Amino acid sequence: MGFAVSKCMCSDVGTEKDSETERSEKKGKFLFSPHKKSSPVMSKVERALKAALLIQRWYRRYCARLEIRRRYTWTIFQSIEYAGEQDQMKLYNFFNALLTHMGTGSINEVMEALSPRASPTAEDDERRRSAKTLLEEAWNEDVPVESSYKGPHLSNPLTTQSIHQMVEAFKKKKQPLHVSYVYMILREGVRVLRQRSTITHASTAIAGQITVIGDLHGKLDDLLTILYKNGLPSTDNPYVFNGDFVDRGRKSIEVMLLLLALVIVFPAEVYLNRGNHEDMVMNARYGFCKEISRKYKAPHGPRILRLLEEVYRWLPLATIIDNKVLVVHGGISSDTDLKWLALVDRSKYTSVLRTPASRLSDDTASVEDGSEETEEAREVRLITATFEWKQVLDLLWSDPQTHLGCRPNSFRGGGSYFGPDITRDLLKKHGLSLLIRSHECKPEGYEFMHDNTCLTIFSASNYYESGSNRGAYVKLQGPNLEPHFVQYTADMKSRRLTIRERVGRMETSAFRELRGQIMASRSRLLEAFHQRDKERSGYISVSDWVEVMEKESHLNLPWRVLREKLVSVHPISGKVDYNSTFTEEAFKVDLAVKSGPTVVEALYRHKSSLETIFRLIDKDNSGYISMEEFSETCELLSRHIDVPIGKDEITDLARSIDINKDGYIDFNEFLECFRIVESGQKSIDEEDDDYEDEEVNINGDTRAFMNDRRL
Repeated sequence: MGFAVSKCMCSDVGTEKDSETERSEKKGKFLFSPHKKSSPVMSKVERALKAALLIQRWYRRYCARLEIRRRYTWTIFQSIEYAGEQDQMKLYNFFNALLTHMGTGSINEVMEALSPRASPTAEDDERRRSAKTLLEEAWNEDVPVESSYKGPHLSNPLTTQSIHQMVEAFKKKKQPLHVSYVYMILREGVRVLRQRSTITHASTAIAGQITVIGDLHGKLDDLLTILYKNGLPSTDNPYVFNGDFVDRGRKSIEVMLLLLALVIVFPAEVYLNRGNHEDMVMNARYGFCKEISRKYKAPHGPRILRLLEEVYRWLPLATIIDNKVLVVHGGISSDTDLKWLALVDRSKYTSVLRTPASRLSDDTASVEDGSEETEEAREVRLITATFEWKQVLDLLWSDPQTHLGCRPNSFRGGGSYFGPDITRDLLKKHGLSLLIRSHECKPEGYEFMHDNTCLTIFSASNYYESGSNRGAYVKLQGPNLEPHFVQYTADMKSRRLTIRERVGRMETSAFRELRGQIMASRSRLLEAFHQRDKERSGYISVSDWVEVMEKESHLNLPWRVLREKLVSVHPISGKVDYNSTFTEEAFKVDLAVKSGPTVVEALYRHKSSLETIFRLIDKDNSGYISMEEFSETCELLSRHIDVPIGKDEITDLARSIDINKDGYIDFNEFLECFRIVESGQKSIDEEDDDYEDEEVNINGDTRAFMNDRRL
């Protein structure tokens, strides 16, 4: 009996083991064959594991979708930004061509009006004397400080305490720095910069480190964040600021003044390089001239601008650290020769955009001995000047590329694209190990290229939109100058945003900008759509729509990916309703000007160019021009754009724009006629605190439009 019981117990144990083995096999099948149908009954472990796999799969897809949205949003911002710079280059080249080849007449008179700001060293003697007088007035101006002024009181020479006073005052944003101190800082800055060589040399022998800062673009909060995190310059803490200090941001003059104050107080520890935006032609379009005229009224505004031109002229073009690292704003090209550039007289490049042909015309009246210059001698001089000018332009405007070789930078309209072989050859030729440049916004604030021999550093956070990118600076440490990066976001609001919220904000802003670009090209796009729509059905294939957008928009964008966000599609045929490209209500242009939609749209398409021309003509920064000047300007522009504008239409348009009928057109009147209604959308800049005593006569819609010109 005992034996039987014992046998039965063993049998039960064996059955339990078999059952466990069976469950284990089933579990193994589930684990390693996820697509095989599982048992109807799962244990808690199985259910948890399956849920984790589903969540992981969903999260990866979610992140991938967010990354796709972020990438095409970034591409939109960058394409629009570079298209604007390309337009500016074309516009300035157009001015130069007219100035060189046009004869006498009304157009020539307009060019004479444009020349003091568009080409500050052009050949008109009277204007040169006027510019010289303006500089002398700015250099010798002595403005008393009113008792009502509540800002910092500075004295010459500046000290570290002066820096702290300026920082505290700029943080409080009470009022702009008094014009008397602005004059003082600009004059002293010119004095210090004049003593620098074209290519400066920095050493880390004492400090053992050096910090390189990229583009700031008028973003004072980023500069203050850097100084807070990294400390003020000192013998143990030298800095290189790599250009593009101004434009786009609303605190450009504060950034420029603070940087100049740093170089005045710490001349052996602070190095400034020139960027492509240290140029009055760029400032006229991208906001700095407008900021000066808003904060400092005539007669001080024009004098400050003239002193700033002197600052630009004397900014060094590059910095070499320990004979190992080359720091330039844009980049290099196959023509770059550092030994040649070291001997360049940089002060003659008041505007780097000005071509050698127009610059040489200032000097051809006579040679040193008073005799006339021969045609052959002038040609040789022009070839030499062009070679030199192209090298300077490349330093400020070039971008790296992944492909080998060097080619013109058609995306920006100036400078070159240089490949890894160009970087390698230049570094080897001059015994260097690293090229540091800026000039391009990067999502993380920095990016290596060309086998880690080319580093881009960008220090303006939230450049395109709140949460769009981090700012960064690089500290080169040790005998080998090893790079160490510090990233930051100056805007506290963007720090609290989730990834989804940041991408959503960027996407909304990017498509708002893109819609504006599309509306500006409406006539041209519609004509191309109609050519593809032979049956006049209102629909074309997706491939035709993509092809038209690629060809006519002049924006290098993934239109096939963006299609779902921009147009509607027929539910059955799958064709694109091309009229829906323009149906976004928030971006319709007000065409209520009696001269007709063709003229208005032509001007709207070139509104940024017109704003630049307005700034160039408005020499006293008064904010308005006469009716005659406006008409002549439109006639000038009509020779440049592809939609001709007749004289009668221009006259009618000018009278229509002059809302108060005072015989002058101010910015409010002009922009009111071409405004973009943005219902419920606030400009990012409107959310920023501005100076309390600063009042600008611009309505909300106009201000949003003007702020949007930053991109």
